[in-house]
Amino acid sequence: MTLCDARTGQNVVLSLFLQTPAPANSWMSFLPILLIFGIFYFLLFLPMQKQRKQQQKMLSSLQNGNTVVTSGGIVGTIVSIDGDESVILRVKPDNVKIQVARSAVSSVVSNEVKK
Repeated sequence: MTLCDARTGQNVVLSLFLQTPAPANSWMSFLPILLIFGIFYFLLFLPMQKQRKQQQKMLSSLQNGNTVVTSGGIVGTIVSIDGDESVILRVKPDNVKIQVARSAVSSVVSNEVKK
């Protein structure tokens, strides 16, 4: 086998890999990508939007007397709500009052308002 024969064989293999598909099939190559984006939307983005809306609804319905858990794990009872930005919590056992950001409240333990 000469050097010329080896190059010709490489050129044939290279030309097979570089062939372009027919124009009619080019849109079919994007179908799997579109399918993957659709799956991501329904499995990831849609549930995240629902969870975000539920969290915003919970934060807007906070009231004095609710027992809440913050994102840092502090459990306390809401004493007062300072506007839209912060909440004052009473933390047991010494009834210490702390001010936390309203967005730091992760869940409501009790919806009962104490009087």
